[in-house]
Amino acid sequence: LLVVVKAFEVDIIPANRIVTQIGETLILTCNTTGCASPTFSWRTQMDNPLGGTVNNYKTYSTLTMNPVSVVNSHDYLCTVFCGEKEKKEKSIKVELYSFPSDPVIEIRPSLFAGEPVAVICKIPDVYPSSRLEVFLKKEEHILVEKYFYEDDSTNAETKTVMYSFNLTAEDIGKEITCVAKLEIDSMDFEPKERVTSQKLNANFGPQNTIITVSPGNSAMKGDPLKLTCVTESNPPPQIVWRKHLADESIQHLVENNVLFIPHAHFTDSGLYICEAINLATNKTEKATVDIVIQDGPKNTTITVIPATSVKEGETVTMKCTSSGNPAPVISWKKKAASGEPEKIFKDATLTIQNTKSKDLGLYECEAYNQFGKEEKAVELLIQVPPQNIIVLVYPSENVEEGENITITCSTYSNPPSQMVLKKVHQEKEIILPSVNGTFVLYNVTKNDTGRYLLDVFNEVGNSIKVIDIAVVGRLKKTDQMLPLIIAFSCVTAIAVPVVAILIYVSRKAKINGSYSLVKALGLKV
Repeated sequence: LLVVVKAFEVDIIPANRIVTQIGETLILTCNTTGCASPTFSWRTQMDNPLGGTVNNYKTYSTLTMNPVSVVNSHDYLCTVFCGEKEKKEKSIKVELYSFPSDPVIEIRPSLFAGEPVAVICKIPDVYPSSRLEVFLKKEEHILVEKYFYEDDSTNAETKTVMYSFNLTAEDIGKEITCVAKLEIDSMDFEPKERVTSQKLNANFGPQNTIITVSPGNSAMKGDPLKLTCVTESNPPPQIVWRKHLADESIQHLVENNVLFIPHAHFTDSGLYICEAINLATNKTEKATVDIVIQDGPKNTTITVIPATSVKEGETVTMKCTSSGNPAPVISWKKKAASGEPEKIFKDATLTIQNTKSKDLGLYECEAYNQFGKEEKAVELLIQVPPQNIIVLVYPSENVEEGENITITCSTYSNPPSQMVLKKVHQEKEIILPSVNGTFVLYNVTKNDTGRYLLDVFNEVGNSIKVIDIAVVGRLKKTDQMLPLIIAFSCVTAIAVPVVAILIYVSRKAKINGSYSLVKALGLKV
């Protein structure tokens, strides 16, 4: 029987050369063949400490480095004895590096736009740092690059790169990137490049706050209106809309960056305030815009001072106000006798001094702009005391008993006058009412003779006219017949001789063929 005897051999796993990262676990194994009871020995070529733990087994031995550190960067030699005469050795080179994690970016201090900021990139536990390259970038722009060629550190260390600049609002959201490279061509490990990015962030604002208005600050009534509050702020601010009211108070509207008015009305005109509030920076910024809704004249009113009814001679002021955009043009008109309005004044305030009765009437205020017009009217009354009084007595102030006396009175006044007829020195005062300015004394007697006072008055004043009435008695009927009888007797006495003469003349004329009253009378004479 042929028995094959293996030769005495030694090998190390892994063989010849190994690249490992500091902090990991490395196990070197020394194997033998062709020796039943080998003896193992581990050392470094420079007789440095092993920096590991040796475990011997029947045909192999292990050297465990847990964790691997810089002291393990050596050539390790495994020596194996087989009996007293046979000895074999194997060596392996352990090469170390440390590039365990991505860079760490720190941004200091707590950021506010406009203040200096320091960007720090830390590359943890690098070895060998002399082969480290670091690039710090903002977006694609390189802020700084650093090489550690002259670094002779013998341990794994954290390396730092820092860059400072003034942060602007435009920088917010941009990426800061730190690129670290450990380029060792003779070593085969991955990764040889590590990258970390972080977006710039800062608490700032609000700033540059403005209000945009669509379609514009001056919109037509009924149009939609959109107000947008635009500001620069991080974090995004709280937006509050308010409006100044006519009474100087502030009206809270909405909390939104957009204020939408679907159908604008004239009352939507006013000063709008957008208030941007950043709770992180504890800052507030306001923007304002004046909105004017174009519309025709509205709410036209007339005020009259002291009143719509004044006494003649007083001064009266009439003021017309109207809202609208553009501001309405105000003019005054007064209705003429024809009924047509007559323009008399082009201003909001019409003042009439030393008023006369001719000033009373209907006054119209017209408010006008290119979008329409509105009219209001007021009637001005001028209070006038009775004047131009005319008194007529019919048939006369001297009448006979039994007749009727009609007294008529006409006057001009405002308000209309009242009239009272009184008899003077009457034990019992007699007051006669008038019917449309007419008084009638029926079937007067001598007792109605006397002085009468006609009092014409209204709220403003009065005037008194004096009328003297004289009533005489009528003739009796017997006294009236005596002259009539006498007259009739006289006429009869004269008529008889005349008739006789006329008969004589007639007969004579027949003889002569003609007659003459004169001749006849002459013959008689």
